[in-house]
Amino acid sequence: MELNKYSKTVTQDETQPAAQAMLFGIGLTEKKMKQPFVGIASMGYDGNTCNMHLNGLAYALKDEVNKQQLTGLVFNTIGISDGITNGTDGMRYSLVSRELIADSIESMVDAHFYDALIALPGCDKNMPGSVMAMARLNRPSIMVYGGTIAPGYYEGKELNIVSAFEALGEKLAGKISDITFKNIIKNACPGAGACGGMYTANTMAVAIEAMGMSLPYSSSNPAISKEKLDELADAAVAIKILIEKNIVPKDIMTYKAFENAITAITALGGSTNAVIHLIAMAKTVGIKITLDDFQRISNETPLIADFKPGGTYLMQSLYEKGGIPMVLKYLLKIGKLHGDCLTVTGKTIAENLESVPEIDFESQKIIFPIDKPIKITGHIQILYGNLAEKGAVAKLTGKEGDYFKGPAKVFDGEKELIKGISEKRIVAGDVIVIRYVGPKGGPGMPEMLKPTSAIIGAGLGKSVALITDGRFSGGTHGFVVGHICPEAIEGGNIALVKDGDIIEIDAKTNSINLLIDDAILQERKSKFVKPALSVQKGVLYKYAALVQDASEGCVTDEFTIN
Repeated sequence: MELNKYSKTVTQDETQPAAQAMLFGIGLTEKKMKQPFVGIASMGYDGNTCNMHLNGLAYALKDEVNKQQLTGLVFNTIGISDGITNGTDGMRYSLVSRELIADSIESMVDAHFYDALIALPGCDKNMPGSVMAMARLNRPSIMVYGGTIAPGYYEGKELNIVSAFEALGEKLAGKISDITFKNIIKNACPGAGACGGMYTANTMAVAIEAMGMSLPYSSSNPAISKEKLDELADAAVAIKILIEKNIVPKDIMTYKAFENAITAITALGGSTNAVIHLIAMAKTVGIKITLDDFQRISNETPLIADFKPGGTYLMQSLYEKGGIPMVLKYLLKIGKLHGDCLTVTGKTIAENLESVPEIDFESQKIIFPIDKPIKITGHIQILYGNLAEKGAVAKLTGKEGDYFKGPAKVFDGEKELIKGISEKRIVAGDVIVIRYVGPKGGPGMPEMLKPTSAIIGAGLGKSVALITDGRFSGGTHGFVVGHICPEAIEGGNIALVKDGDIIEIDAKTNSINLLIDDAILQERKSKFVKPALSVQKGVLYKYAALVQDASEGCVTDEFTIN
């Protein structure tokens, strides 16, 4: 089999002299021109801790790829920092960036005829964007996660990015001084790496490792560690095996592989963002994953990990005790994973886990045995009702309870809510409604981490609920329901809620309802006037015109489902 079956189009065809002239011009030799080309997609840039180190990893990876008699070629795509943009209009670009990343990687690899792809993502949307591109291209591919950040410290207290957000609420509530507030911010992020809890970046890294599209330990090796550097050499070896065996993403990203991914993030208490990302990734590879798959697996999978935001630990702690493969081995042992799924090592997940040590429940308190779980079912709950006819996603770890009923306090956007908190308009028992922040209404379905963190910091986290047609950061905790479909700008019933209306959220019956007479609801619906989009040009306008709703993964194009 020809290993350079794509790159030979430009390197070996004598009718492509300009292409060959440019490739010789970048320093390639005759030998390197005949080797398989491996595109190395870095999402590195200087502007945030999640991505600041990725370009360095990319060039170290290129050296390792070249050692395997392959030709490594580094290119870049964008990254949007959720941490920096949260709470601002810039957050509208975050989910949009997933599509831009997928589009740009697809464009670079396909246009330049690379034979294989290794992606180096850091922040949240980088990872699903990378894997969606891999699925579209369907040529040998591996994702190398940039790695988790180390914890920060101030006055003996462990900090992470959510500490900074919650400090705002504490400051607004008069619980901490300006000096303490500033010092928490200065010490929350001590260096390179993605946000440290089971937030969206680590969640997606775990999901993709469990799916088989990254190497064992990739999701738990810290950004700054010898193991992350060693992983680069392992990835170079693995990509050569994939090329030689012609193992492509569609061989790995099967329905059972997606079940493994959902099971892993459910057991570990992962971010609700995984719901839209895994649905989108599945669509891209031609597999149908729905909201109901998440509910089914959540019903069957206990929550066994005590990770932040709802729990105690950061990913760094699990790395020190043995890493994600130790947890996957346990899930496989108790019959929760499909062990026969192929992975990027060229082996099955069961084969990869054979030499991994068994988990010791005495020496660590991060992962609990299945007979003593934190919650007997998963934390992700899919709700339906007259407020979410196409579904909504709740994240309930068991600490928040499973039922909430109260009067609505309605805010058209998160800025209005922050103002409401500072004016002390929110009281215990309220159901906070943030609307017109969905995929089209945002546009871009911004995360509501700033509002939820401010609520927690203000001491209201255990006494109010929050619902939205937007989404939540993996750092969010509390009684929260997002991804409400249809969204407000599309005339969903969340647009019709008024202050004082009673809303009932019941995770036991998986329902979310506005408790008013149907005749009143229909009267309000008849008077609804769809507002104009908040943007009229540029990438956000194009996104709003194309994007499907959250129940469809917020994808921007149609896919053939097998």
